[in-house]
Amino acid sequence: MTKRDKRVKKLFQNPKTVPFKELDKVLQDLGFSQRQPRSGSSHYVYTKGNIQMSVPFRRPFVKEVYVKRVLELLGEEDEEKP
Repeated sequence: MTKRDKRVKKLFQNPKTVPFKELDKVLQDLGFSQRQPRSGSSHYVYTKGNIQMSVPFRRPFVKEVYVKRVLELLGEEDEEKP
């Protein structure tokens, strides 16, 4: 099992307790590029092709709704693979 697989498994097991760093690594493994927040904002913007996603930096854990969006993207990516 690769590190990416372990991170994704952790997301599926408990989406309420995912640190921002873990979610960031999963998104970058999926091929998203990250744009840092500007002028006092806490939202990081991830883009890949025509998909754009904003995730606020929050401690200790990212809100569950953002983790579920990433899980949906993972499901869509798996469907596209032959």
